[in-house]
Amino acid sequence: MKQRRRERERARQQGREQERQGAQGARNTQNAQGAQDVQDVQNVPDAPGDEKDVAGVPGEEEVAGAWEALVATARRMVSDGLVVGTSGNVSVRVGDVVLVTPSGVPYDRLTPDDVTGVDLEGRQVLGTLVPTSELPMHLAVHRTTDARAVVHTHAVHATAVSTLVAELPPVHYMAGALGGPVRVAPYATYGTEELARNMLRALEGRTGCLLQNHGTVTCGATLDQAYDRTAQLEWMCRLWLTASSVPGLTPALLTPEQLAQAEERLRTYGQPGR
Repeated sequence: MKQRRRERERARQQGREQERQGAQGARNTQNAQGAQDVQDVQNVPDAPGDEKDVAGVPGEEEVAGAWEALVATARRMVSDGLVVGTSGNVSVRVGDVVLVTPSGVPYDRLTPDDVTGVDLEGRQVLGTLVPTSELPMHLAVHRTTDARAVVHTHAVHATAVSTLVAELPPVHYMAGALGGPVRVAPYATYGTEELARNMLRALEGRTGCLLQNHGTVTCGATLDQAYDRTAQLEWMCRLWLTASSVPGLTPALLTPEQLAQAEERLRTYGQPGR
């Protein structure tokens, strides 16, 4: 009798254990299904027109606006006589994408469909047109400085000065707007990493430099700022050439202290926030 009671007790315990395990298995299944449901919701593709705020990835509207401004800047270079034909180039950074003018395409023919962009390593991520041949120079600036825009021109007076001196003599206080006396980067073949390295050395502590027997490079927080610095640089080069061409006279130059004072005042020049 005792033996039968022990057997019945073991059977009841086994039954309860099986019921407990069955309930736990059901709960695990429900939890797994719930997790899968959450994952499925997270993996649902965005509906057409949805925009995701992903760091470094610009939206279509932002790209379109930046491209429009870039094309306008490139056309302005031509109309202002800073380049001829398709020479010179412009870039602007949007997130982690650098929009650049394409190689060999007249700027007046560029359309919204011609948008051309690369990542910071130079891999093309937007458009099908070949990027500017000076891409190494633009990327060098975008990778190593806080600048968001770069303008490169073949401005006549600036290029002339680049063949005469190693540094633009400080004939005007607006040199302070570029960080000090403008250096001339040693000559290297266009489109090469060597030229990009030479340019970076000349730009150290500056927002503009000359490229020997080549042209100018300026950078800024915006396309307008970078372009204005180009215009100022070309004007200063023209001023020095004009003054130094007077027979028997030598232009008066500003001292480092005078330039430093001008640079300090220029930091607060203009309207705040504009």
